[in-house]
Parts: sequence; C-alpha cells; structure tokens
Amino acid sequence: MKENVLDVLMYLFQNYMDDEADDDPDRESIQTELLAAGFPSREIQQAFEWLDSLTDRQAAPLPVNPSSCRIYIEPELAKLDVECRGFLLFLEQSGVLSSETRELVIDRVMALEAEDIGLQQLKWIILMVLFNQPGQEEAYAWLEDLVFDEIPGYLH
Repeated sequence: MKENVLDVLMYLFQNYMDDEADDDPDRESIQTELLAAGFPSREIQQAFEWLDSLTDRQAAPLPVNPSSCRIYIEPELAKLDVECRGFLLFLEQSGVLSSETRELVIDRVMALEAEDIGLQQLKWIILMVLFNQPGQEEAYAWLEDLVFDEIPGYLH
C-alpha cells in the first residue's frame, strides 16, 4: 500500500490533534509511532512540514477581499475538480469558511504532492485547517459531523 502525506496527516489528526488526553507526546515519539505504523519517513517529514507551514500561515493570514470572486489558476484547476471547487464555494456561501480560510485551504491543498484531491480528502484538509484556526470551533464542529457521518463504521 502506497502511503502519501495526506494519509499521514489524517492519521495524525485522528490520533493526536483531536485527542484530549493529558499527555502531550513530542514530535520524536510521534514520528517513532508513525514509522512503526508503516508510514515512510519521507512522508512523515513532509507531513510535519505541512503542519508547520499551516501554523506559520495562521500567524500571517493571506490578504483577501471578501467581495471578490475567486478565479482558480491552472494548477489549482488540475488539483481541485468541479466537485471540490463547488464544495468550497458552498462552504464559503454558508459561512463555514471565510475567504481567508478558503485561501488557506487552497494553499494547503497545493502544498500536497498529490496530483488531484478528491472531495473526501478535501474535507479532511478543511477539517485540519479549521481545527488550527482560532474562533472556528462552530464551523469545525459542523464539518466534523458531515465528514464523520459519511464514514461507515467510524465511532466518534
């Protein structure tokens, strides 16, 4: 099975980011666990870099005019199909995503090496972005319900 960075990120998110446990494992112990779980070290390192960049971008949000219309460039069109772009528009029009958060999501999608991102993968990326954004708890909870309600057999 070929693991990719998004698989590592999803594993981290499910096992650490939403965990309310008292112990706070360090990066080295998490990396050891990921290696033991069978993830390649290159993908683990890229996942940590992706998360670090997400944190850095949170400190310096991208300037966006909320009344502007988002036009996707060719590499974004290649990675995000019509269904994904429509879902982003839906979330923005519903108030789940602000234009700044949408741009952060697109930035994080483009930072992944995957050629294209499916709707389920996009939902996970949006969850990770919202989880790391202060004041986005309600939007995160709404999307979390949507994502986990669609996964058969997942106990929340």
